[in-house]
Amino acid sequence: MDEIKVSPDYNWFRSTVPLKKIIVDDDDSKVWSLYDAGPKNIRCPIIFLPPVSGTAEVFFQQVLALTGWGYRVISLQYPVYWDLMEFCDGFRKLLDHLQLDKVHLFGASLGGFLAQKFAETTHKSPRVHSLILCNSFSDTSIFNHTWTANSFWLMPAFMLKKIVLGNFAKGPVDPKMADAIDFMVDRLETLNQSELASRLTLNCQNSYVEPHKIKDVAVTIIDIHLRQFHGTRYAAISPEMVNAEELQVQESSLAHSSEDDQ
Repeated sequence: MDEIKVSPDYNWFRSTVPLKKIIVDDDDSKVWSLYDAGPKNIRCPIIFLPPVSGTAEVFFQQVLALTGWGYRVISLQYPVYWDLMEFCDGFRKLLDHLQLDKVHLFGASLGGFLAQKFAETTHKSPRVHSLILCNSFSDTSIFNHTWTANSFWLMPAFMLKKIVLGNFAKGPVDPKMADAIDFMVDRLETLNQSELASRLTLNCQNSYVEPHKIKDVAVTIIDIHLRQFHGTRYAAISPEMVNAEELQVQESSLAHSSEDDQ
């Protein structure tokens, strides 16, 4: 269960890279938590934005690897924001505070969507030089939760955690994947009700990325190639190894593709 938490790499990361707390809004309860590693003279670092279940620690392996190669890396955890524009405004203030005019953004799942929305929002005065998106999305309608997005704040923490855990891989997985899932579950347990509710609200409120506003941003998409075949006769994985929501998202994506082809 605690393989990653007790690993030498994680302990080295926690002992050598300090966790910083920064407030940039008038509301003192909105605290950004971040790890800033690597040469501080670099003015265009790569910034990692976590998924719903993630904290600033979840990218520690990437931080260690990239800083070892000489990169400046910032891994952050965003405060409680209930609106996408509110998040974008807070993130812009954070970059101003850190004196960073341009950045590269790596976003996983919700983090990738927020990265795209920030690039879209600041397109007239660009702050994002490039985007790296991992298992992300550009339209929240794929989750079919837009009608309940405004009720997440009412749900108790255990229900919110159950929603998030429902997206984790189920069934037999290889040991490294199992350790990663255990680590993410452990990080999820550190998030309080407001943090989880606000993230799910951002994840599901009705919104999409306007592509023409980020067309000049260099984008790299990291995904698992074989996922596009889940739920079809070309799947290279047993159906019981794929969770229902992932299949639903894939079927929705295939349906949209068919409509576009017509």
